[in-house]
Amino acid sequence: VQLQASGGGLVKAGGSLRLSCAASGSIFSISVISWFRQAPGKERELVAISTSGGSTNFADSVKGRFTISRDNAKNTAYLQMNSLKPEDTAVYFCNVYGVNHDYWGQGTQVTVSS
Repeated sequence: VQLQASGGGLVKAGGSLRLSCAASGSIFSISVISWFRQAPGKERELVAISTSGGSTNFADSVKGRFTISRDNAKNTAYLQMNSLKPEDTAVYFCNVYGVNHDYWGQGTQVTVSS
């Protein structure tokens, strides 16, 4: 299974972006889907998580601004990012994790200018 992350780009502070993570196989319905990000010189951090049961959780730094969603039929997950801040600048990665699998996308760059 391969994951393809897309949707990153350059946006001004206060703007929005929607990231997508598409899988080549039908694994979403049995997986936890997460978005991580890694800024230059910093460790990778968990941004948002969506369980197969429908629960979601977010890092405190993005609560109220980011939304995670998933379309299991399309094997695609989304990260809607609103009210973006310069500190959201990072490479964003999607992760799809299950009992027998742990896949990472290649990352997509998000740059927020002030």
